[in-house]
Amino acid sequence: MSDDPLRLDNQVCFPLYAATNLLQRLYRPLLTPLGLTYSQYLVMLILWERAPVTVGEIGSCLHLDNGTLTPLLKRMERGGFITRSRDPHDERRVLIAPTPHGQGLREQALKIPDELARDIALAPEETETLRNSVVLLVHLLADDIARKKEAKDSAAVQ
Repeated sequence: MSDDPLRLDNQVCFPLYAATNLLQRLYRPLLTPLGLTYSQYLVMLILWERAPVTVGEIGSCLHLDNGTLTPLLKRMERGGFITRSRDPHDERRVLIAPTPHGQGLREQALKIPDELARDIALAPEETETLRNSVVLLVHLLADDIARKKEAKDSAAVQ
């Protein structure tokens, strides 16, 4: 390995980026029969777990801002996967829930994790170790971003 700090092989971001792209390619043939993209699948996973949820809650789970999330949710609504409605207790909040069609996809999606696991040649304990490492990285990155935003907001107030 070279000491060049700008060498692609020396970057932490690159193998994560490449892995994400490759994972999405593996998911594509599994999600196509459901009519979902990978991003839409992630939204549906949240909804199948705990619908209805606010747009903000989805954004927080997926680490996406509203500018990215809103067009995705509008496409999902047009596709008949979700409903978007105002929270009757707080009109400022938009609640997202699966439609009957969207909820029905859950049964078909149950096979996806096992099919993906067969595609990836990792033992279950290796998969768990990798997942735990990546989850830790996500928490560290999210905490760092939150600290920087808080510092910036604090400086702007002064």
